[in-house]
Amino acid sequence: MQTTKFYNGNEMPVLGLGTFRVENSDECKEAVKHAIISGYRSIDTAMIYENEAKVGEGIAEGLAATGLDRSDLFVTSKLWLADYGRNNVEQAYETSLEKLGLDYLDLYLMHWPGTDEALMIDTWKGMEDLYKADKVKNIGVSNFTPQHLEALLAQVSIKPVINQVEFHPYLTQNELRRYLEVQGIVAESWSPLMNAQILEDELVKEIATEVGKTPAQVIIRWNIQNDVVVIPKSVTPSRIEENLAVFDFELTEEQITKLNNLNEDKRIGPDPNEFTGQ
Repeated sequence: MQTTKFYNGNEMPVLGLGTFRVENSDECKEAVKHAIISGYRSIDTAMIYENEAKVGEGIAEGLAATGLDRSDLFVTSKLWLADYGRNNVEQAYETSLEKLGLDYLDLYLMHWPGTDEALMIDTWKGMEDLYKADKVKNIGVSNFTPQHLEALLAQVSIKPVINQVEFHPYLTQNELRRYLEVQGIVAESWSPLMNAQILEDELVKEIATEVGKTPAQVIIRWNIQNDVVVIPKSVTPSRIEENLAVFDFELTEEQITKLNNLNEDKRIGPDPNEFTGQ
């Protein structure tokens, strides 16, 4: 599995399994297990997804089935806004670990910036506490704009290694990605397939025909060639396998440019400047 390197020297697979909107069910467990058996080495969840328990069971069964060690996997979860505040971070982290049945996470993210800048910064200091205590391998953020990051970096000592944001051909986040590149912060995309909406785009289908791949594979490859870590979600075994089969072809510069030019600054998720979690 191809990896990307964080500024702290640690590495993360460029492709993982997302579990957003996957219920805490045996279907979730089986999807995670199948992903690991198929070759995925990165699994993404969050407290607010309410599926950490079944994700954890899937991890355990996947490791048992493959003979892999825990250290062979990269597992991410996220701190929800209700648990913000420096003094709340460690307990929320431990709760996620308990549900997942793990001793540590490879990556822990602040899920949203929220609308209270002082609380955002105070919460990040709690994330730093975890990292300094060697309880988590890496810490990062999700849904932060350049303005949020500027405010954060002015008052903290540890920079996030990654920013997980909405990213797809209709929302290419050019300003944000330029900012992250300058800062040495990795970009990661959630809902890269736009809940399958982008797969119906005529240009995407045209390029898929040109390269002999599916529209989903084209979009996942587009993420990777844009240096964006990508975590497509699926619970269907064949789709899980399909989404991983993107390392045997490349899009041309012309194809990448055409996809980039689809940008409409169109979101399917909340505006990070306004979202409070309510």
